[in-house]
Order: sequence, then structure tokens, then C-alpha cells
Amino acid sequence: MRADFWRFWLGETVSSFGTSMTRFAVPLLVFKLTGSAALLGGAFAVFGLPYLLFGLVIGAWTDRVDRKRLMIGVDLLAALVVASVPVAAALGLLSVAWIYAALFLVSTLSIFFEAAQFAAIPSLVERDQLVTANGRIQASFAAAAVLGPLVGGALLVAVPIEDLLYVDAATFAVSATTLSLVRRGFNAPGRRAPTALRADIAEGLRYVLRHPVLRNISAMMALMNFVGTTVYAQLVLFAKVRFDAADSAIGVLFAAGGAGVILCSLAAGPLRARFTFGTVALGALMLNGLLTVALAFAPSLAVAVPIWALASGLGILFNINTGSLRQAIVPNQMLGRIISVAMVLAWSMNPLGALAGGLVVERTGNIELVYAAIGALIFLIALFFRVATPLGHAERYLEPEPA
Repeated sequence: MRADFWRFWLGETVSSFGTSMTRFAVPLLVFKLTGSAALLGGAFAVFGLPYLLFGLVIGAWTDRVDRKRLMIGVDLLAALVVASVPVAAALGLLSVAWIYAALFLVSTLSIFFEAAQFAAIPSLVERDQLVTANGRIQASFAAAAVLGPLVGGALLVAVPIEDLLYVDAATFAVSATTLSLVRRGFNAPGRRAPTALRADIAEGLRYVLRHPVLRNISAMMALMNFVGTTVYAQLVLFAKVRFDAADSAIGVLFAAGGAGVILCSLAAGPLRARFTFGTVALGALMLNGLLTVALAFAPSLAVAVPIWALASGLGILFNINTGSLRQAIVPNQMLGRIISVAMVLAWSMNPLGALAGGLVVERTGNIELVYAAIGALIFLIALFFRVATPLGHAERYLEPEPA
């Protein structure tokens, strides 16, 4: 791995630590302000909405600009937006509407960042190192995600929940600094011929929709997100209702998810070296579904913690493999718009799924039954795409690597 990769990795890992605090703090903050499953679902819906509204345009745009400068600017803006939440609380202005607005802005900025980041990694490592590099990145992000909720839960003894977001703002600034130290560019060498933005978007859409592997990955992820988003959106409510969990105990549950991600991320490279994409990625999702059913009926929080850890890790194992496969298939100059097309097609169902799930939980009053039904559907969707689509033998669609 080049030295530039490790500089890139360090900054994003530190930023991931701050983000994990925010992901722990925001649902807890919304729950304490409202106690509503529907409004918890609404927070996830607001976060997913920018992908549907702006994703295609942003993705195409990131292929036209200096990706590294873009990421630095986005980090600095995100720091200001995140810090606005505790500032508003200190001024007595904080409301659910303010939180929703901050989530919407941060999500919009993250589309810029994620599209550029996804396209940057192939510039920092060789193609045969992509799965290993992505696995290491996810493992370090997950390690930060373990520490974030644990540190956040401990800090709640002394500080209000909203003040945890100051940490995230500071780590965005660290990320911007380390990115500025990376010497290698994140764009493919040479100049692109000038094209219209609309043409770039159309080209990205055609590429994904015509490619049998990319098309089916997007379709499956859209279904998975519609069905499975509720598990993440309602995790705080689930822990409070089923186990009467304290805030610090919920921090342990969030941290356990990160621990599972570490293990599965580090295993991604070795597993992919021995088994096919269909076996590793889709097998991971099938197991994730079964574990979600087990989580629904876990008798205690002590039992739920390792189940949630492994389920979270398997979900990321799927993401690592699909992301690496996309990076191997797609030409570098198209990576920004291709990942944005993929995110739009997949994430477009998140707002709908989060809202529908929150309403179902409120109407049924039985969150355990909702979780069990979601787990069964995840298993069946993954099984269908394993046996009935090209994802079961995705390697056939890879172009030979140039000499």
C-alpha cells in the first residue's frame, strides 16, 4: 500500500470515530425529545432523501472536478453543520426540525464526499488489492465505531447528548487536514473531453442499467434497504422497549455492531480469495436475515449484543464485496457517477422504508414481530438473487486485467 493510502486511511478513520458518536447520539436525542417511532423513522428518511433528490447530479459532477479538493471542502462544511446542533441547544433553539435540517445538509454533503472517496481508492491501490484495501478501511472505520458509542456513553455522565456532536465536528477538520497531505491525485490522469452534465448522468445510468451485475446489485440493495432500514432506524426504541436498556447500555449495543464489522471486514479479503462473490456476499446477507430473526426474540441484552455484532458485520461484508466489484468493473473516469447512480437506486427506498417501518411499529405496538418479519424477508431476497440472477456468478462479467 502506498504511503498516500495510509494518510488517506488515517484521516478517514479519525473522522469515522466522530461520525460514530453522532450516529449514536442523534437517534437517542430524537427519542428523548419525542419518544416516537415515526419520528425516529423520519430522521432516517430525511438522511436518505438527498440521495434521491441530488445523487445523480452530484455523482456526475464529482467526475468533472478535482476530487481531493472537493473532499476537503466538504469536510469543512460538514464540521460547521454538525456543530450547529449543540450550538442551537446551548441557545435554547434546538428542535426536531433543526435536527432534521442538519441531517439533510450533512447527508447532502456526504454524497459529494462518498462519491469522491469511492473513486479515490482505485487511485491509491492496485486492482488486485481493492478488496483488501476496502476491508482494511471498513475494519478501521468499525474500530472507530466501537470506540465512539462507548466513549459517548461514558461522556453522557458529564455532558448533554448534543455536545457529543462537537467531537464529530472536530474530526471532520482532522480529515480535511490529512487529505491535504495526500500527494497523489484522486482523478484518472489526462483530461476528459468536455461533455454536458446531463449527458454524463445519462451515460452513468445506461452503464448501470445495461450491466447485468451492476443492475442486479442496485435492484437487490433497493429491496434490502426498503425492508431492512427499520432495523437500524428503530434500534434505540427496540433496546428501550424489549430490554429497558439504559443510555450507556445502548452505547454498548452500538459499539458491538462496530466490533462485528471489524471482524468481518478483516475477513473480507481472505474469504473472497477462497470463495465466489455469490457465496461470500449473498451468503452474508442470508445469515444477516436469520440473525435479525434471532435478535427479535433475544431473551436479554447480553444475548442481543453478540447477535447484533455478527449481523452488523455480515451486512458490511456484503457492502465491501459489492463496492470492490463495482470498482473492478467500472472505468475510473466514471466511478463518481456510477457510485452515485448505485446509491440513488439503492438509497431511494430508504426514506420510504424508514417511514413505513416506523408507522408499522407504532400501529402494531410489537417491534419484536416487525424485526422477525424483516429478518425473514432479508433471507428470502438474498436467496432469490443468489439462485435466479447473474449475482450468483458475478465473476464471469469481469474484464481481464490489463497486462
